[in-house]
Amino acid sequence: MTEPTRFLDPSDASAVAFFGRNIEGPVTMLNLLRLRETADYAEFPELAPAEPITGRAAYDRYIEHTLPFLRASGGELVYLGAGGDYFVGPKDEGWDLALLIRQDSVQSFLAFATNDEYLAGIGHRTAAVVDSRILPLVDIN
Repeated sequence: MTEPTRFLDPSDASAVAFFGRNIEGPVTMLNLLRLRETADYAEFPELAPAEPITGRAAYDRYIEHTLPFLRASGGELVYLGAGGDYFVGPKDEGWDLALLIRQDSVQSFLAFATNDEYLAGIGHRTAAVVDSRILPLVDIN
């Protein structure tokens, strides 16, 4: 039996496709997250707390670290909600959290996502998340 495919970061192909859309104006990122029961800081031991914490607690640390950089880049956390099982969809593919992150533009998203100070805390996200989906959404006028 093979391990299911997990998605944590964009692939080169998905990044090319995203930037190739030539989005003008705001973009909203729908984030669906499946969290670890216990956060795994193996890749970022410098960020690890003294005692083990849940994936949710690690993700809360990520949000706290991230919000100032997000806001400074012209972005905002529009929505954060607890998930669960689908009402319509696969019964074995629920999500723990759903977020909507809105950026003024693709350029402001890129400025945010490549900011070294922001990236210094990305390990909290890595420790927290076991699987994710991020879908860029564009307003329909």
